[in-house]
Amino acid sequence: MVKPTPNPPDVDPTSQFESPDQKKHDEAAERALDFHFPSTADIKATPRTPSSLFAVDPQATTETLVVYLVETLASVDVMVHQLVDLLDGGSRNALLGISNNVMLAEITANRVLDQIDSSK
Repeated sequence: MVKPTPNPPDVDPTSQFESPDQKKHDEAAERALDFHFPSTADIKATPRTPSSLFAVDPQATTETLVVYLVETLASVDVMVHQLVDLLDGGSRNALLGISNNVMLAEITANRVLDQIDSSK
C-alpha cells in the first residue's frame, strides 16, 4: 500500500527551546517587549504631563465651554446621519447607535447649559 504522505523527517532530539541561541533570542525579545510595552505599574507610576498641543483656554467660562460642546455634538450628529444614509446592515446600525449616544450627550450638555442660564 502506498502512503499519500512521506515519513516525517529525522529531527535533532534536543528541543529548539533549550538551545543557547533560543534562550538568547527569548531574553532579547523580553527586553524589547519590556522597553516598548511598559507594565501597568510603570504606567501608573509615571506622572501625567498634559499635552499643550491641543489646549483649552483656561480663561474660558463654563458657559462658553458648554456652548462649544453642544455645537460640536450637533455637528457630529449631522455628520453621522449623512454617513448612515450611505450604509446598510451592521455598519448602519452601529452608526445609529453612535448617533443615539451623541444625541444623549447633546441633551445632557443642553441641560447643563440651562442650569447655567437659570443660575444667573
